[in-house]
Formats: sequence, C-alpha cells, structure tokens
Amino acid sequence: MKSNPMIDSKSHPSRDGVLPSLWQEHRAATILTANDEREIADQVWDVIVVGGGITGLTTALRLQEAGKRCIVVEAYQIGFGTTGGTTAHINTMLDTPYHTIESDFGASGAKLVADAARAGRDIIARNVSAYQIGCDFEYKDGILFAQTEQEEAELQKIFAASQRAGVEVLPAEAIPVPLDFRMAINYRMQAQIHPLNYLLGLAQAFTAAGGIILQHTPVSDSKRQQGVHEVETAGGTIRGHQLVYATHIPPGVNVLHFRCAPYRSYVLGAQLATDLYPNNLAYDMQEPYHYFRTHQLDGKRYLIFGGADHKTGHGDPDAAFRELEAYLHKHFDVASIDYRWSAQYFEPADGLPYIGELPGSEEHTYVATGFSGNGILFGSFSALLLTDLILGNESPYEKLFSPLRIKPIAGFTNFIKENADVVYRFVADRLNVDRLEALVELAPETGAVVSYEDQKVALYKSSEGKISALSPVCTHAGCIVAWNNAEKSWDCPCHGGRYDIAGKVLTGPPRKDLEAISLG
Repeated sequence: MKSNPMIDSKSHPSRDGVLPSLWQEHRAATILTANDEREIADQVWDVIVVGGGITGLTTALRLQEAGKRCIVVEAYQIGFGTTGGTTAHINTMLDTPYHTIESDFGASGAKLVADAARAGRDIIARNVSAYQIGCDFEYKDGILFAQTEQEEAELQKIFAASQRAGVEVLPAEAIPVPLDFRMAINYRMQAQIHPLNYLLGLAQAFTAAGGIILQHTPVSDSKRQQGVHEVETAGGTIRGHQLVYATHIPPGVNVLHFRCAPYRSYVLGAQLATDLYPNNLAYDMQEPYHYFRTHQLDGKRYLIFGGADHKTGHGDPDAAFRELEAYLHKHFDVASIDYRWSAQYFEPADGLPYIGELPGSEEHTYVATGFSGNGILFGSFSALLLTDLILGNESPYEKLFSPLRIKPIAGFTNFIKENADVVYRFVADRLNVDRLEALVELAPETGAVVSYEDQKVALYKSSEGKISALSPVCTHAGCIVAWNNAEKSWDCPCHGGRYDIAGKVLTGPPRKDLEAISLG
C-alpha cells in the first residue's frame, strides 16, 4: 500500500469546482497524523468506508466507537465535495413535507421519519459536545412562510401533518427576513454549524480513536472473495469484511441511479450595509424555494442565501447566480457579495433516502443516498442506521429507509419522468450539437460540445486561447456531458457525474476520466 499522508491545510482549500464555498475559505487549519503504509496493507479491516464527507466520517466514527476497526478512503480531501458546499441547515422540517410522507408511507411512517430527523440532529449535537468540536453549533428556529394564497393552503397542510408526526412546530407571527407573507410556522430546535470545521473535528476524533483516513485515494473497483471485500485504489488493495459507500451516490451503474435525480443548488455569501441579518433560519415556498441564514466568520457577518436549483447539466448556472443576486438586491441592502458557490444533492423518487444494503451488490455492501436538501441531517442519521445494520442490531428504521423497498405508487410518476428524461438526453445531445464553426466564437475560459469531423467533441479554450478536446461521453452510462460555465466543469445531465476542464472526475458516480482527443 502506497503511503498517503493525512495533511489538511487551511492554505490549500479543496473543492469540487472553481468556486470555493464560504466554509472552504474560512476553515480550521488541521493536520492529521500520516499513515504507515505497512499497517494498512497487511490488515483486513472490519469496515471500509468509501467517502470522507459527513456520512462517511460520522459512520466511521460511530463504528470505531463500537469497537470496529475502520478505514476511510477519500478520492480527494476531507471537505472536497457536497459537505464542503452545504449551507448546513439542520432541520426536522424536511424537503419532502410530512403530509406527502404520510400519504405515501402512512402516519406511522411519517412519525418514524420525524424521529429519524431528530436523531440526526441529536447525533451532531452529541458529537460537538463529546469531542469539543469548534464549529459554531447553534440551535435556531426554522421559519417556513407562505406568500400567496396557494402557498398558504399548502402550508396549512404541512403544519397539520408536521404536528401529527410529532414535530415541534408552532404558528409564527413574524419572519426573520424583510419580505411580505400571509402565514408562517416555526419549527423549534433546528440548528446550524460550520460544516467543514465540524467535518474536520469528526476526522480528528476518528483518527484519535485509532481509525485510518486515506486522502487522494480514488477507488477504481471492488470485489468480494472468500468473505472479504477487496477494494482497488490508486495506492493498492484494501481488504475488509464490510463495505460502505458514503459517496453521495454509489459508483458504478446501479438501480439507485434510476431512483435518484441529481440537482445543483446555488448559494451567495453576502455582507449587508445594515445590521438587519436574519437571526434564525428562514425558507419561502417558491419552486424552487429560497433559504436564508446568518453566520459570523473572522469577525464578519454573512447572509447566506440560496436557491435557483435545477437538474445537474440542464439549467444555466450563470443565470442561476444572476437570479439570486437580483433577488438579494431587491429585498436586502447589500454591501457586497463575497462568495458564490453551488452544491449537488440527489432527489429520491419517493421522497425518502435510501439507507442500507446496496441493491444488486455483493454481500455486506451498504449505501446511503437520496438525501434531497437535508444532507447534513440524513448523512448523520445514516451513521445510526448503518451502524445498527453492520453490528447486527435491530432498527425500527431499517425497512422504511431500505434501498430494497418497492413502492409501486409512491414516487412512481417521478421515477418515470426522471428516467424518460435520461433517455431523451442520451439521444438528443448526440443529434443536436453545435457545428465546428462555433469554435471560432468560443470565448476564453469557456467550453462547448461541437461536431468535429463526424465526432462529438468537448472543446475548451484556455485564457491563453489554447484549445483542448475531450470525448463528451460520460464514462458512467454514456450520456453526453454539458458545459458548466460558472464552475468550469463538464456536467452529466443523466446521473450527475462531473469532470474538470482536463476531464478528471470531480463527482461520482463515474470512476473513469473523460478520454482526451487529439485534434491533430
């Protein structure tokens, strides 16, 4: 096994695009102990966890606490992906409203989901306290407000169903943002954190408990032989009895890729000219909805404002940022917009995450995915459920969140819609590409898929005018990638894979880079 030092430096923030988040620019300087290659190569681990985000590190720490010997394998750096880009709203109010959950999974199912949400919140609070993690953890109220008659009718349903599920929610007379509203409700005991400092705190706690973390170690393949998983990485083979894919969406081609749709959400970090920052979390009911909160870093307060979500590879990221900026300037006295970034999430077909054994996989392979916009919460809850499954404990949540569940009614329309869209993009993007003449109009630091001598080519022009070419065929399932000008990446519109300008994988499920093409 190749040696892999665990160094995480504040001066080298990592990110899955060219736009760093507020957290990646303001984070703790952390140095973790380098690993001895001998102690890694010669062992069979109890659990291999692939992915060093909120799900992977919370799960690994919990298993290590339970006496399991765990190793975490991360393709880039801790905090590179979605956890480093989240806005870290910790909610018992969920993106899938409780009346929808109640309709599809029954009243008992809605109550279990509410219990799971509280459990996820409490795991975070417990870890912060137990390991003294400096991550600005604060309990906040979460205010959901309606601005139209139609939204008000929907909010009344949400309020009643939330109460039936046992969620602590009350009517609200005011909202923390300067907007008109017709009705508002207050979800008590929500929370917020600095997600990257929390993640680094988990990493330190895990390694202090004897766990091993390998950074810059992408996984290329895995197989199970004689009861042991053999995970192939850039540094060699890692062997373990249990395998957890905490990679946001599992790698390879799996049924879960057809049950989860990838979306990107856009965020601004702004300073205001006045002191009218929201003192609690707030959410409107537009589609897609906007979300607001405040965080103080290095003596400065920031309004963190997001929304303008669209399916990965489908919308216009530049337009999304412009839309948010226009909204912010309309409703707030903005002094400066200091940060712009986006993050990816996966929307599950029936509204609930998939946590448990990976369908169609080898024995003792687990996954957690489909968190919608509640990744910090459900990533933390996943650790609770996955630990019980791996330890052989019974869990009241196992059946409800199982990836093996079959719900022929709940979410079926969304399932068909998302996969019909995949088929459309697979065909249409091959038939409707720009002519090569577009190359002369390609601006510096932009890309496009063009037709070049009967080939489809992903072209990029550098700031110096140099042209590079890649195959535009995503290495995951063969869809054609789209250019993301805001983040200078190639994004797959089918299953959410993303690549940098050189074709290197930024975000799974693909494992292989885009192929380079010579222009002669």
